[in-house]
Amino acid sequence: MPSLFKTTQGKEEILRLYDEKLRELNIDYQYQTVDSSFGKTNIIVTGSPLNPPLMIVHGSNGCAPISLETYPQLATKFQVFAVDVLAQPNKSAETRLSMKDDSYGKWMNEIIASLELDKVTLVGFSFGGLVILKTLINKEEKIKEVYLAAPAYIVNGNPLKALFKIFIPMKRYMKTQKIKFVEQFLSEVFTDRDEFAIKYLSKVFLHFDMDFTPVPVISKAEAKDIKTPITLIAAKKDIMFPGEKMLRRAGKLFSSLKETVLLEESKHVQNRADNSRIEAMIMGE
Repeated sequence: MPSLFKTTQGKEEILRLYDEKLRELNIDYQYQTVDSSFGKTNIIVTGSPLNPPLMIVHGSNGCAPISLETYPQLATKFQVFAVDVLAQPNKSAETRLSMKDDSYGKWMNEIIASLELDKVTLVGFSFGGLVILKTLINKEEKIKEVYLAAPAYIVNGNPLKALFKIFIPMKRYMKTQKIKFVEQFLSEVFTDRDEFAIKYLSKVFLHFDMDFTPVPVISKAEAKDIKTPITLIAAKKDIMFPGEKMLRRAGKLFSSLKETVLLEESKHVQNRADNSRIEAMIMGE
């Protein structure tokens, strides 16, 4: 199987930034590798094993250190397992799974079983939300509750808006390597400017074979069988997965919807203040 990293040098540059972000966090952690039927999965574990388990699933074109930075206090109350999602620019296997079936759910449940976790809380942002919903559809017995921030798989935004505001700047950067196009992309997707995201994504856009497959949405039949409590955080200014549209559909779909929040000023990627608010909800504060 050909690598999703376009060059060895490109892979090294991306993983160097991965390691740089992990060092910046200044946390005690250990790596754990889980063999799944879909390939090796890298996990960063932090927090006391005496605490209840919590698993964080990052978004598309992301990695575990970014999700640990997003919610830095969770490890004070949980043992946190930050997963490197398969086929993303990180340290897990490069096996690309289908979003149309429950492969992502089977994969995640294999990870949970291998780690011998029970009553685990799942936290996911963006594409991580799709992974978590697929997990609940596949098998939800080991999962205590889930928190989804601006998740994929519930609604999609206007495809023309996405084309002009997201994909065209990305493609122009890939063609010209002018950083202004990365900044243009980020200004539409990120609530606040993020210097690390500019560095990281400028490498990912050039050196990684990204998945541009259209994201499907969950069916009524799949959603109605989910029993796990869901807390849904939507972003009003999210052009990828619009917040108000998301909350309307979710209210009709999920019988286990525990709480919903609409972040009034947030774009797709939340800023530090909103992430702290989400973190406090997860910690029950």
